[in-house]
Amino acid sequence: MLLQQQIKEDMKSAMKAKEQEKLMAIRGVMASMTNKLVELGRMPTDELSDDEVLAVIRTEVKRRKDSIQQFGDAGRDDLVAGEKAELVVLEAYLPAMMSQDAIRTIAIQKKEELGITDKSQMGKFVGTLMGELKGKADGTDVKAVVESLF
Repeated sequence: MLLQQQIKEDMKSAMKAKEQEKLMAIRGVMASMTNKLVELGRMPTDELSDDEVLAVIRTEVKRRKDSIQQFGDAGRDDLVAGEKAELVVLEAYLPAMMSQDAIRTIAIQKKEELGITDKSQMGKFVGTLMGELKGKADGTDVKAVVESLF
């Protein structure tokens, strides 16, 4: 079953179970998927590939994390709780991310492969590493690991 179809099924079950926070998160991601289809010049009734759906979900997760940070800074704990609940729902659709130790192992190997010796080549190194780890590792974790290597 395609991920988009799974999300639609989960929306139906959330409606039946009256799970409002889950339903809000799923409706938000469904709207973003429709926007992505329109942006790509396809019909809103078309299906996105699993990779496209994952990209949309990652964008939504990033938005939730930013919102949590901003609401926390503003002292709006009521809104933080709602965003965190939606974040948990959305993260359930994402594949597990690599740990920093696994990223470090790959980064050390890649650093030796490319012959990178100084910090001036760090941007090129991060770009190469992110190309290899796209969808498998969080960008902030990769950046932290690379910075610790120099």
